[in-house]
Amino acid sequence: MMPLVRLLALLGLWLAASPVGAHEMSMAEMQVREIAPGDFLWQWSMTEKRPPAEVMTPRWPETCRVEPLVLHCGPQGLKGRLTMEGVGRGYSAALVRVTWLDGQEYVYTLSAGQPSVQLFGSADDRRGAGEIVSAYTLLGLEHILTGIDHLLFVIGLLFLVGFNRRLLWTITAFTAAHSLTLASAALGWLVLRSAPVEACIALSIVLVMREALGREMTLARRWPALVAFLFGLVHGLGFAGALKDIGLPEHHIPVALLTFNVGVELGQLLTVALAWGLWRVAMRWPALAELRSPVLYLVGGVAAYWSGLRVIAILG
Repeated sequence: MMPLVRLLALLGLWLAASPVGAHEMSMAEMQVREIAPGDFLWQWSMTEKRPPAEVMTPRWPETCRVEPLVLHCGPQGLKGRLTMEGVGRGYSAALVRVTWLDGQEYVYTLSAGQPSVQLFGSADDRRGAGEIVSAYTLLGLEHILTGIDHLLFVIGLLFLVGFNRRLLWTITAFTAAHSLTLASAALGWLVLRSAPVEACIALSIVLVMREALGREMTLARRWPALVAFLFGLVHGLGFAGALKDIGLPEHHIPVALLTFNVGVELGQLLTVALAWGLWRVAMRWPALAELRSPVLYLVGGVAAYWSGLRVIAILG
């Protein structure tokens, strides 16, 4: 049992040392503007972080002749495959905004999961919608799997409810709630500062871990779906903060919003499935049940630490 206790202690230290802002996803933006038929001026937008050019290198279609900040693509236009080398290192994704002579605009999103896209030469070709679906699904999946506090809240719900019929309603309520506020905030209908949202997300983990430790019939134990829904509204604002940093393509806002949310749900379901598998394995060793309370105390304590830091950030 002692090796497991040491493992839990190391886990606690790792969680405590994890970035307090678990939702930070950085986006670099490149502007590509057609200045003459087949000729494009390109440059990275200004950013407070490390200059994108230091960590990412665009590889333009072979049909284009590349000069410093200028592309000469000829009569066929900007057509072919664009690859962004280094994306995913200093920046989660790169947004390439192409503006044609007639003022039409198209946006491509590249990430570590999808470092290249197919350019189609003109704004009139809308086949790039498939690229948006793939990119934003992967970005949503990446966000939930790297958002430690989101995952800990879901795990807390599993401890609270257990693997039974009520878990379906609880997870569904959480999904419905964060989908609602994600869409509302991403479309600009609901605007809140990120710091209070992050603090509330950390506090939600503390509460659900505390309820999972208890034995009395509280509101959370009687109506876990209601609690999951209420806190899901807050978590959705956290997702929206990440999506705001990434940005939404002007011509495909509904598609990008939907597929980002689909990616989040895939990551959530993957977490539940993995937890169920571990639970089935743990059932073979009843002694592991003794670790339930230490794990809850550990995660709750780390979440309380995060809460304190986030509240201090608000006051500071």
